[in-house]
Order: sequence, then C-alpha cells, then structure tokens
Amino acid sequence: MIYPPSEDSHLIEQEVKKYALNKRVLDIGSGSGILARAAINAGAKSALASDINQESIKLLKKKKIPSIQSDLFSKIKGKFDLIIFNPPYLPQEKREDRESQLITTGGKKGDEIIIKFLHQAPSYLNKNGIILILLSSLTQRKRILVLIKKQNLKKRKIAEKNLFMEKLEVWRIKKSKHLKPWSAKE
Repeated sequence: MIYPPSEDSHLIEQEVKKYALNKRVLDIGSGSGILARAAINAGAKSALASDINQESIKLLKKKKIPSIQSDLFSKIKGKFDLIIFNPPYLPQEKREDRESQLITTGGKKGDEIIIKFLHQAPSYLNKNGIILILLSSLTQRKRILVLIKKQNLKKRKIAEKNLFMEKLEVWRIKKSKHLKPWSAKE
C-alpha cells in the first residue's frame, strides 16, 4: 500500500517548492513521490527519494524519480541541503488494519518514527542544511521538542492547516548557529 497524496502531502509540497531550488534534496518516506517530484520541478540540483516499501520504490522508478529502498537513513550516503519527511505521525489505532497502519501510524504514541528520524537526520545535513517535516496536532510533541533542543537544533513552524479533527504543521528545522552543550537540567 502506498500513501495517496492528501492534505498533509499538499501542505508540505508547497514549502518544498520554496526551498528546493539549487539544493541537494533527500525525500525520506517518499511514498508516491509527490515531494521528490516537487523538488525536481522546483529546480533542485539533485533529488533522491527513499522509502522502506518496495511497492513505493517500484512506483518511483516507473516515474523516473531517483530512489532507493531504505529504512529511514539505513542505506543513505552523503549529505543534503534539504531533507523532507512527511512521516506516519498518528498514534496507533488498534481498529486500523495492519497495512494501513504502516503508512499512517508513527508508533504507539505517534512520535516514535519521528524521534528515530530526528536522531539520525542531523548527520546527513550539510552545514546550512534544513529539514522540512510535517506534524499533526494528534502527534505527541514533548519528546520531539526535547530531542530538538538536545541536538542543538532550532525549529520554526512555517505552514499550518486546520482540518476537521486535527491541525497540520510544517516545521523547518536546522542546526543552531549558537551551539552550546545540552544538560539534563534544561
């Protein structure tokens, strides 16, 4: 099953178009390829789409989007100017079927995949690189915010959209220019 582009995809797609020009772009969890294609069309220097799902990789190759099968960064090499991630961000819903959960559920609390991503992503950013990530108001944020601070990253909400049951936000995350050691007291 491949996640069909939806409101979240289109919201982050608009931001990708603003940031991709002349950038080396990595689209993590690319799915249908909508964000990688937006980066290419916006003049990215290069774009690589990745997804854990073999079905998605076949579709991306059919669309002639450079792609690699990878569980987050497990097979990714190099550094990027722009890393895009529209993650599965919903808390686990036991009534949802397993196949659907793979494309919508970010773990029991909804933040687990995002946390795993944020632990890895800074190592793949160029010096002035940025991350664009989509979050939902249904996703717990406390651990995400603590991790961002711990890794000396800065986040800024750059887009939002209210839907019936949730609010979607696109965050821009980048390395802090004023790095300071993090302590548990903060």
